[in-house]
Amino acid sequence: MNRRTFLGIGGVALAALRLEAQARAVPGATIDIASGRIRGLAGDGVHSFKGVPYGASTAGAARFLPPSRPQPWTSVREAFEYGPRAPQPFRPMIPEIGDALTGTGPMSEDCLTLNVWTAAPERSNRLPVMVWFHGGGQRTGSGNSVFYDGSALARKHRVVVVTVNHRLNAFAHLWLAGLPAAGGQFARTGNLGLLDLVAALEWVRANISQFGGDPGNVTIFGQSGGGGKTAMLTAMPAAKGLFHRAIVMSTLADTAITGLEPARAVEAAELLLSRLGIRPADAARLQQLPASQILDALTGGGVAGGQAGQAGPAADLSLRFVPVVDGRTLPRHPFEPDASELSAGIPIICGSNETEGIPYANPEDAYWTSEPADDASLRAHVRRVLRTDEADADRLIALYRKNRPRDSHGDIAAIISADTSPLRLSSYEIAEKKFAQGKAPVYMYYFQWRSPARGGKLRSMHCMELPFFFDHVDDVQFMTGTGKERYALADRMAAAFAAFARTGNPNHAGLPSWPAFDTRTRATMTFNAESKVVNDPHGEERRAMQAIRERALTSTSPPRS
Repeated sequence: MNRRTFLGIGGVALAALRLEAQARAVPGATIDIASGRIRGLAGDGVHSFKGVPYGASTAGAARFLPPSRPQPWTSVREAFEYGPRAPQPFRPMIPEIGDALTGTGPMSEDCLTLNVWTAAPERSNRLPVMVWFHGGGQRTGSGNSVFYDGSALARKHRVVVVTVNHRLNAFAHLWLAGLPAAGGQFARTGNLGLLDLVAALEWVRANISQFGGDPGNVTIFGQSGGGGKTAMLTAMPAAKGLFHRAIVMSTLADTAITGLEPARAVEAAELLLSRLGIRPADAARLQQLPASQILDALTGGGVAGGQAGQAGPAADLSLRFVPVVDGRTLPRHPFEPDASELSAGIPIICGSNETEGIPYANPEDAYWTSEPADDASLRAHVRRVLRTDEADADRLIALYRKNRPRDSHGDIAAIISADTSPLRLSSYEIAEKKFAQGKAPVYMYYFQWRSPARGGKLRSMHCMELPFFFDHVDDVQFMTGTGKERYALADRMAAAFAAFARTGNPNHAGLPSWPAFDTRTRATMTFNAESKVVNDPHGEERRAMQAIRERALTSTSPPRS
């Protein structure tokens, strides 16, 4: 699928949705915040405030420096439209995610804005606050996405929802502080994207009561790259006290369990500077370049490719710019070797989807036109994914068939791909290490609902849970289809998140009792047309996969001297 076709499908769908929403909304409440007065829109029982600055522009002399406060304004500022997206490269994805995930509209380094949805903008309400960090890895995405519209969550579940735009890719994670020759002005350039999120949480603490929110009851949550950002903040001293619960969804080990080692961050910085023809001693020149020139150097003049567990094009450096354990802004890994003591008292929810490994970032992948349809093709798929021999592949397939007798060859292939994905494995590791810490509960979920869209090929792929947790499945029918069973599931899932935001416990009357996770029972809420708690769901498969991984590690380990 070429870029023009891709953008056309996503753009038309999003434009129609936004025109419909705008037709229902009218100018609403005017609210005083620290930097001035803002007026939002009101419609369908919700007040929205979009494109609200929480930081000043990061362009020019502010590029590659920590965020600063926005300039105050005197007249009433209309908060009717989303702010610009952060500069980011184009990333090919299937149309069901595509524009819907990254958002649309202009890009600008004046991107430190946030969006607020509230059903009750009165100071006395003190509603739970849910601050969402968007997906897209650490390199693309936007809090403006239709996936993240907070209207339904705010209206139906009595919470205040905030979504955040912030710096991405090299603009967020070029570690110039690791290059002493770059000079003193860049000595504080560690983890700028995370410092943007801290600035957004400081804005929430200072202003959210004006929107009916309780600054003493803030939940941070995110999926994929946003889950990694959430995990990173649990180990970040500057974020301590700014949030009280955390939800980490379908995220990657190397941006959630661990951060980047300093040597790798230095290597990435040197590579990018070399492509730009700039010596570390002349790093100040970076502040004078067009943003587009930096993006072109980041991807080698191409696109940002790859997805979880899959490398991008060789010339693309964008996956290398992620949070670094710099000893100052991020003193240690969030969950390695154990859970950070900094957030020991913070309850956590974590989980993943049944078929995370579907190639959502490759519209040209053979998956979209074919899939294993017989024993031989399934065996070949398993051997390729797991890099194992025929006997191991046959044993594993037999085990999956025994436990999933109604699943097709294609279903089993998709699930096995997910079960070896870092998106699945990171949720296990976070839950296990949070439980071992023993100071706050952790709750595990497993999302199994399969979409009928595109002839069932989407299954429960990466991002499929988003319209359910945000309780707006009709906004993305192109992804979820139109079945009526979606509504009850969305209500149950969104209510669980809202209950967790309210009390630190996700239980509510619409769900079976959801116990906290422990490593003995591994209690997990399985979200599907029928949601239920299962102890160690498909544990036999999990253990078999773990044994294969451990044998592979042993066979590739260097001999001891």
